Amino acid sequence: MLQRRHFLGAGLAGAAAWAYPLAWAQNAPGLGAPSLPNPGFKRMKLGAMEVIALNDGALRRPLGEEFVRNAPLAEVKALLASQNLPTEHIDIPFNPFLIVSGNTRFLIDTGFADNGPPTTGRLAGNLAAAGFKPEDIDHVIISHYHGDHINGLVKKDGSLMFPNARVHVPAPEHAFWFDDAKMNAAPEGARGAFQNARRVIGALPADRLLKFEPGAELAPGIRTQAAFGHTPGMSLVEASSEGQRFVYVADTTNVPELFARNPDWAVQFDMDAEMARQTRRRIFDMLVRDNTLAGGFHFPFPAMGRLTAAGSGYQFQPAA
Repeated sequence: MLQRRHFLGAGLAGAAAWAYPLAWAQNAPGLGAPSLPNPGFKRMKLGAMEVIALNDGALRRPLGEEFVRNAPLAEVKALLASQNLPTEHIDIPFNPFLIVSGNTRFLIDTGFADNGPPTTGRLAGNLAAAGFKPEDIDHVIISHYHGDHINGLVKKDGSLMFPNARVHVPAPEHAFWFDDAKMNAAPEGARGAFQNARRVIGALPADRLLKFEPGAELAPGIRTQAAFGHTPGMSLVEASSEGQRFVYVADTTNVPELFARNPDWAVQFDMDAEMARQTRRRIFDMLVRDNTLAGGFHFPFPAMGRLTAAGSGYQFQPAA
């Protein structure tokens, strides 16, 4: 609780740290378009459950000084070059996950639906390719309220993307973005993030919105875990079945080739960089120690695999 109070009272480093910035809402001209996976889904068995990664698309943005807040751009580019990756731009994928447990389907985070740029909004098509319709989703679990994670709940015409789903949200995350005092104290350029959260979450029927405390079990084998720092209430989702475990790490790291390899670096979107750094090390140490299958919203597709120790950081090994 002290940690949460510290976060909510902390001075945050500029408007860009508060939300997925509007400047990242489009692909940058002149850099080409990101390549998208085909097929855009990947299945893995987890005991009696199934975990399915679903790509919603990607954005390509120039790599500038602002992306890593506490490292020189030359060092950032050197780390990318050492992995044979481009150094002039960054591709940011968006990957929700579907957990199928018996006849119940849990979607974790949503992407953009039809609210994003042309290289996003692929979730419905990839869901169909995997054999499901939006109407088949029983539960949506939201990790945090950044737009790329919630905007896919409601389509442009105001209709619900997942009309039969109950939507589970972290209580501390909801409390922050719906706090008028917090919104009024935010930099003017950051207030759009509060307004967007209220627009999307406020469109949900009241009886479909369920708040949980991080650490709660939402269903047998489906548990949440606090992962504060990127946002005030970001929460992970763990699925367990027959001795096997999967952990969805949400935005614990953005671009693992940078922030898993060097977990003390801070991406521009982390609202409390020091708390995010501590969370990243805690979660990744656990994943390495237990050799746990992990999935990340911004991991390169298939967006799930395992983490291993690499120098002073971690290396993401995608699933075959």
